[in-house]
Amino acid sequence: MINVLFVCLGNICRSPMAEALFRDLLEKENLHDKVTVDSAATSSWHIGAPPHKGTLSILKKYNVSSKGLAGRQLIKEDFEKFDYIVGMDNSNIKNIYEMTGQPNHPKIIRLLDLTDDKMDVPDPYYTGDFQETYDLITDGCRKLLEKISKDIFLTKE
Repeated sequence: MINVLFVCLGNICRSPMAEALFRDLLEKENLHDKVTVDSAATSSWHIGAPPHKGTLSILKKYNVSSKGLAGRQLIKEDFEKFDYIVGMDNSNIKNIYEMTGQPNHPKIIRLLDLTDDKMDVPDPYYTGDFQETYDLITDGCRKLLEKISKDIFLTKE
């Protein structure tokens, strides 16, 4: 089983959106029994909270389930549990390094580094643009699934 964790600042906008989109992608690709997915925050502001109404609205628009999404904070033990820890921006990546005590570890990646965009996923909590965030995360999740598929293939040889 492969374990994926998406991380952003508050775990109410970007990372739960990525968790829901990646779960949906796994279902469509019939890989839901091979990969688990979760999300977390680098802050403690929204522990137990549901996703932001903008995240819920955009997921509903695209018929992506938000079932089971609730805010939680990244903990040091997440480093051992997850094979891929995926941050939404450079600030998240720096915080993940500090919180896990694993600076520059290859299992910690910035989502859009896997795409042609090579940029941060803007935080719609501040920008208000949940559509842009959805589009970027969708592209990033597709590329992440390609990476995971390649990584699995390479380790089986």
